[in-house]
Parts: sequence; C-alpha cells; structure tokens
Amino acid sequence: MLRPGCRPPGHPLLAVIALLAAVEVASGVIQGYYGPIMVDIAHDLDVRYADLNWLEASQLIFSALVVPPLARLGDLVGHRRVLIIATAVTAAATWGIAFAPSFPLMLVAWTLQGIYVVWLPIEVAVIHRRTAGRDDQGRLTRRVAAILVATLEVAIIVAAILAGQLADRVSVTTMLILPAVVVTVCLPLLALLEDVPGEAGGRFDWGGLGLMTLAVLAVLGGLVLIRVDGATSVPAWLLVVAGLALLVPWWRYEAAHPDPMVDVRLLAHPAQWSVQATAFLVGMSLLGAQVPLSTYFRSDPDVHGYGFGLTAAEGSARIALYVACLAVGALSLGPVSRLLGARRAMVTGCVVYAVGYAAWLPLHGSPGAVWGVMAVIGLGTGGLIAAIPAAAAAVAPPGRVGSATGLTNAAKTVGGGIASSIFAICLARTGTLEVSGGSLGGYYAVWSICAASGLLAAAVLALTTRRAAVPVSAGPADPARSPSGRPPHGS
Repeated sequence: MLRPGCRPPGHPLLAVIALLAAVEVASGVIQGYYGPIMVDIAHDLDVRYADLNWLEASQLIFSALVVPPLARLGDLVGHRRVLIIATAVTAAATWGIAFAPSFPLMLVAWTLQGIYVVWLPIEVAVIHRRTAGRDDQGRLTRRVAAILVATLEVAIIVAAILAGQLADRVSVTTMLILPAVVVTVCLPLLALLEDVPGEAGGRFDWGGLGLMTLAVLAVLGGLVLIRVDGATSVPAWLLVVAGLALLVPWWRYEAAHPDPMVDVRLLAHPAQWSVQATAFLVGMSLLGAQVPLSTYFRSDPDVHGYGFGLTAAEGSARIALYVACLAVGALSLGPVSRLLGARRAMVTGCVVYAVGYAAWLPLHGSPGAVWGVMAVIGLGTGGLIAAIPAAAAAVAPPGRVGSATGLTNAAKTVGGGIASSIFAICLARTGTLEVSGGSLGGYYAVWSICAASGLLAAAVLALTTRRAAVPVSAGPADPARSPSGRPPHGS
C-alpha cells in the first residue's frame, strides 16, 4: 500500500505495462543477441574462445552484487529513478561493448552491462506498488510478471535469429551497435512513468552492503578460480570458505540494524525464505545449465561417443523452442495459479522442469526426443521465472517490496554461479568430481543435479505452504514491528 498522503499514480495500468514491456524487449535483446556471435567477437578482438568465459564470470559476479543495493535504493528513492539509472548505465555499457578496441575494455563494459538484471525485479515492484489497495493485487502482479517474462522470452528468440542473419552480412561493430540503440530508446520511455516517492524515513545501509559485497565476491571469486584452476585449487576453496564465514557477521549486523540492506528477520519467515531458496535452486538449472546444453547439442557422437553433432543453426532451433516454451510457461502462470493456487502452481513448475531434466538420462541418445524434453523444461521453468518475484513481493511489507524482489534475482544469480562451477568440474575430463563413464558421466551429473534442484525446490515450497499463509509483518524500520523485533505471526 502507498504511504499515507502519497498521490496514487495516474497513468492507466496498461500504459505502465507497455512501458515496462519495452524494457524487457531490451533485456531480451541483451540476453539473446550476443550468443550466436560470440565466436565473431573473439575473432574481432583476437582472443581465445576460452577467454570469453571471463565475460560471463565477471558479469555474473557484478550482477549478484548490484541487485540487492539497487533494489533497496528503489524502495528508498522510488523505483522509477532506479530503473532510469540502471538503464542509463546499461546503455553506456552496451555502447562501450560496441566500440571497445581491446578485450580488457570489452570486459569492463560487459561487466557493467550486468546491471540490467535489476530491471525485472524492479518492474515487479513497480506493478505491486501500482496496484496497492486492490483486492486482486497479488493476481494482477503475477499476471503482469508473466506478461513481462513472456515479452522477454519472445525478444530473446527474435534477437538470436536476427543476430544469426546479420552475422555474415555486416561488420562486428555494426552488429554490436543494434543492442545499444535498443537499450538507449528505453530511456525516454521510462521518463514517462510516474515518479512515485520512496518510503519515508528509510536510510541506506552501507555497512550491510560492504559485508555482503565481501562475502559474495569471495564465494563467487573462489568459484571462478575453481573453474580456471580446477577443484584441487587450495586458494579457490579458501576464498569460498572465507565468503561463507563472512555471512555470519553479516547476518548479525543486519539483524541489529534499524534499516538493513537485507531484512534478515523478514527473510527468516517461511513465506519469504522459501521463495528465495526456490530462486536459488531454479537459478542452478536456468543459468548454470545453459552451456552444458549447448555443448551437448554440438558434440559429435562419432568423436566423443555422445551428443548430436548439430550445427549452430540446428542447436539454436532447439534453444529457440526452449525459450518459446519459457514464454508459454510464463503466460500460463495466471490460469494455473487460479486453478491450483499461487504456491501449488510454483510446486508444479518445479516438478515439471525436474521431470524434464530427469528425462535427459534415458533419452540423451535420441535427437528427436530432445525436442519434447526441452519443451517440458521450458514450460516448467517459464512459470517460475514470473512467479518467484511476484511471490516475494506478495509476502513483503510495502517498504521492502523492491528489496524482496531484487533478492530473488541475486539468489538466482548466485545459484547459477555455483552450479556453473560445479558443472564445469563435472564435465572436465580430469575433474575430481568426474562420474564413472567419462565426459558422458559428467553430463549425467549435470542433468541429475538440475532434476534434484527442482524436486528440492518443490519440497521446500510444499512443506512451507501452511506457514507461508501467515501474513508477514513490516520491516524493522516500520512501526508495525513487534516489540521483540521479530515479525509477529499475526496480521
């Protein structure tokens, strides 16, 4: 609900949705356009293909760090302002990618571009706040989130196809200008959104941000070293342990802070931690399994003994089907939620994508069956992408909506980073986690881990459904907090 005395936004809801959907088109271009031309970028900058992994790793770390503080800033100064700031930085970084004369400068620009991941959680927060006071606020938030995710997935498909068509027709620089133009166009569109003020009386938690930054940098930095140096790297594991150890003082600091970056007491409520845990587990397959799926499609069975030996175009067609099913899954969130309830719909999505990954185990040798397998995975995952931020917003106090939705993206990114490192070890011929059967055994491990993550997420949601039905109280800066400082169980 809006603060007392705050004027309700005047734009029709459809107009707001259209403006936010335009931003998701830009997000889809960023996520779908570069993949087909990564090899061309490597040739243009005269770097090894392996060096391209640093682009993914650096952006992943930056994304995990930047989402929570920006989401919290949205609660404090207004979500529109943060959207504009994030879009301006993304636009500048995307132009930097287009004209970077060297790989180090490309790496810097590519890293900064990762700020775009804050768009979707902030957009969900905008809609949640825009519909405050309505009886159907939760349903509308889920429906709009589904529309935004579907727009994103369609944009990814179109961008990937367009990049493939342009690859042999224009220079690399000309190709890289297109995403920069699309992102830049979003800036004047976002200026049309109402500037709804943030919550009064809040302050930015620099201490919590510092401790969280050190912890995330240590954990993800250690995982990057594991990918580079292997699972026997002692410095890598020391970094991971140090990062996990830093979570203890961070948690204590946030619990004692009157206006924390992350309200850990709110996070301890089953309604909230179950959603964040689901985001983490879904991120393991959504973000971590992208490279293994692509490499399996392209692997020559005559050389490796597994894979389909597909061309880039044939592999892209299967990925396009997967992304299309993500969109269908997102659009089906509303009807499925009305039929089963919001949390049971999420449980169903987790089970569906788990079944899809489990199906890889017996069907990995069937090129025809993979169409159906990828469709099942996409249908299950698509609804979750839309449902998770909406669920986090639904169980967050008014002053913490942006923080809660932003934290889901951070959790998803960290889950993807951890899974990516584990999968890299599993698929390495000399990896210490190698499964019996050589490299194919590594793929068995990847698919099994993805399936297990879905089943575990389903179990978490199912087991906390009754506790999650209890209303969540406001954050520590809100007068409604109980005298003990803990969220009361009643409304």
